[in-house]
Amino acid sequence: MKKNKPVTGQSQAAGTDTLDRGNTNPKLDSLEQFRSDATGQALRTNQGVKVSDNQNTLKVGSRGPSLLEDFIMREKITHFDHERIPERIVHARGTGAHGYFQTYEAHSALTKAGFLQDPAKVTPVFVRFSTVQGPRGSGDTVRDVRGFAVKFFTEEGNFDLVGNNMPVFFIQDAIKFPDFVHAVKPEPHNEIPTGGSAHDTFWDFVSLVPESAHMVIWTMSDRAIPKSLRAMEGFGIHTFRLINAEGKSSFVKFHWKPKQGVCSLVWDEAQKLAGKDTDFHRRDLWESIEMGDYPEWELGVQIIPEEDEHKFEFDLLDPTKLLPEELVPVTVLGKMVLNRNPDNYFAETEQVAFCPGHIVPGIDFSNDPLLQGRLFSYTDTQISRLGGPNFHEIPINRPIAPNHSGQRDAQHRVTIDKGRASYEPNSIDGGWPKETPAAAQDGGFESYPERIEAHKVRERSPSFGDHFSQARLFFHSMSKPEQEHIIAAYSFELGKVEREHIRARQVNEILANIDLDLAARVAANLGLPAPKAGTVDTKSMTLKASPALSQLNLLSGDIKTRKVAILVADGVDAKAIDALKAALAAEGAHAKVLGPTSAPVKTADGKSLPVDASAEGLPSVAFDAVWVPGGKASVQALSGNGVALHFLLEAYKHLKAIGASTDAKPLLDKLHLDADAGLVIGDDDKTRKAFIAAIAKHRTWDREAKAKAIPA
Repeated sequence: MKKNKPVTGQSQAAGTDTLDRGNTNPKLDSLEQFRSDATGQALRTNQGVKVSDNQNTLKVGSRGPSLLEDFIMREKITHFDHERIPERIVHARGTGAHGYFQTYEAHSALTKAGFLQDPAKVTPVFVRFSTVQGPRGSGDTVRDVRGFAVKFFTEEGNFDLVGNNMPVFFIQDAIKFPDFVHAVKPEPHNEIPTGGSAHDTFWDFVSLVPESAHMVIWTMSDRAIPKSLRAMEGFGIHTFRLINAEGKSSFVKFHWKPKQGVCSLVWDEAQKLAGKDTDFHRRDLWESIEMGDYPEWELGVQIIPEEDEHKFEFDLLDPTKLLPEELVPVTVLGKMVLNRNPDNYFAETEQVAFCPGHIVPGIDFSNDPLLQGRLFSYTDTQISRLGGPNFHEIPINRPIAPNHSGQRDAQHRVTIDKGRASYEPNSIDGGWPKETPAAAQDGGFESYPERIEAHKVRERSPSFGDHFSQARLFFHSMSKPEQEHIIAAYSFELGKVEREHIRARQVNEILANIDLDLAARVAANLGLPAPKAGTVDTKSMTLKASPALSQLNLLSGDIKTRKVAILVADGVDAKAIDALKAALAAEGAHAKVLGPTSAPVKTADGKSLPVDASAEGLPSVAFDAVWVPGGKASVQALSGNGVALHFLLEAYKHLKAIGASTDAKPLLDKLHLDADAGLVIGDDDKTRKAFIAAIAKHRTWDREAKAKAIPA
C-alpha cells in the first residue's frame, strides 16, 4: 500500500511519513501539506522567528511597564483575540442588568474621579456577569470563575471595572493568557468538555505552571459554584492607582461586597441544576429585579500608600496574590444597586464591550504585567467581535459624556460628524475639538508621572517567585466543610484526567507544596501514593489564616429574598400555611406552595387552595428551604408521593433548612430524617423562628457526613 510522503519542512521523527491512510486521491493528498505536527519543533512566531522566552512580556525592568514594541506578545494576543467570531472567546455566557452607583461621601483626599465626590450624584451602570470557559449555550452552575464587569457611565467618560468573583488569577504575565485559555477550553480534538475544567489539557497546564496554584485552589473551592450572582463578591484583581487633585497617588485593590452575603451551592446541587435549570443564575437575577428585590453591592478599596508598596511579603504587582483584609481593611466608598433588566439581550448584554483601559481622571494603572496586556487585548478583541473600531457607538457602550475625537468613518459609523477638519490641531474649524489642560477644573486625563529607569528585559521579577504561600493561606483559612469540599473538588476533577502522570504531577509538585494533608487526601482518592514532602522550599506568610476568605463568615445574617417551598396535598391545614407565609414575608423571604400537580388542592376545611406549581415542576434545588404544614390527610398523601419524598430527601442531602408540623413527623420518620439544628418540628411561633434562623445559616453543615450516605 502506498505510503504518504513526509510533510515538507517537518522532521521524520514526527511520524507523519509512516501513516498509511489507504487513500491515493490526489485532492486529499494535497491537503497533507497543510497538516502540522509540532513534535521536535522549535517554538516560533507566525513569521517563523524562533522564540527564546515565551513566559514574559518585554518590560522596562522586571517590575516595569510592558512595551508596545513587544511583537511576540502582540502577535500572540492579537491572534488569540480573533479566534472566535462573533461569540466572546472567554466569558461568552453572560447575563446583565442596569443600575446605579452612589458614593457615600466625597473621597477627594483619595481621588479626583468625579463620580466619587458627590453623594447626591447618581451614576448609571451596566453590569455583566459571566462564566469563563463555556460557550453561550453552556450551563450557569458549572464549576468556573465568574466574570464581574461594571461599566460606569460617568460625566467624565466611561469607567470599566472588569474583574471576577475571585481576587487573583491563574497567570502572572499576559503573554501566557492565550496558553491558559487554550488549555482550559474544550479539548480541540473532540470539543469536550463544555463549561468545565475537568480534563487533561487544563490540568497538564496548571501542573506545569506553579504560579497558577493559588487561583486553582480558589476554583476548587465553593467560590466556583456560587448560590446566585447576587451572592458573589467581585474583585478588580489587579493593583490600580487612585490619584487626587494634588497629584498624590495611592495603590488600591477594588472590591464589591454583596449586601445579600456570600454563599454557594453544594456540588451535587450544582450538577443537578445544570440539567434541571441551565439558566438558574440568570433566571434568579432577572426575577429578583422584576420582583423589586434589587441586588446591592458596596464598592470598596484597600488603600496602600505609595511609600508602602514594598512592605508586604508578596509583590503588589503580582496578580496571583491577594492583599489580606486583616493587613489592609477594605474602605467602603459607595453602593451599587441593580434595578432594571435589559430590554433586549443581544442589543445590551451581548453587545456591551468592556475594557480595563477605559478609565477616567483620578484612576490609573499599575505595572502589573497581566493588566498591561489586558489594556491592549480587550480593545483589540472588540474590533473583531463587534465588527470594527466603532463599537463605542453601539447604544449600550456610548458614554453619557460628549464624544469628539476627530476619528472618522470605518464600519458601522453612526455619528454624523459636522465640520471639515478631522485632525488636531486645525484652524479650519476654529481649532475644535481642543485639548483640556490637566490642571484645569474638570481637566483632561493625565497619566501618573511614575519615574522608571531600567533595561528592557524579558524576565519575571524575583518578587513574583513565591507560588504557594497564599494558596496555603487560603486553604488554612477555610472552615472544615470548605476544606472537605476543596479535597472533593480536586479529587473529582483529577479523576477525570486520563493521564496518570498529570494527576501525579499535580499532587506531588503542586498540592504537596500547599499542604501535605491536602495532597495525601487527594492522592488516596486517586489511588496514588501520598507525597512525603514538597518539591520546593516554600515559605509561609506571617499571617496564618484570613477569616475574611471563608464564606461561613460572609453570610448576611438574614433571609431576605430567600425562597421557601411549602409542600401540600388535599387536606392541608390552611391556617398553618398563612402563619408561615406571614412569618417569612416579615423577614423579606418568598414562599411558594407546591402541590402534587399544578391543580388547586382542597384544604382541611374544604376550601380550594391554589398552588404556585407542582413539586415536580419546581424541584428542591430551586429553593433554599422546605416546610411541610399540618393536616393529616395532606401528610398521608405526601407520604405516598414519590416526588414529594424525593423533594425532602434531596433538600436534606443538600443541607437545607427543613421545617414540619407535628402532624408531619411520621413523614420525616418514614424517611429516617432526624431533627437537627436545620430540621425543626412543631406548630408554634418558636418553631417558625428556629426555621428562619436555620435558613439564615444557609446550610446545616453538621448534617453533611450523614447526608452523604443518602443516594444521589
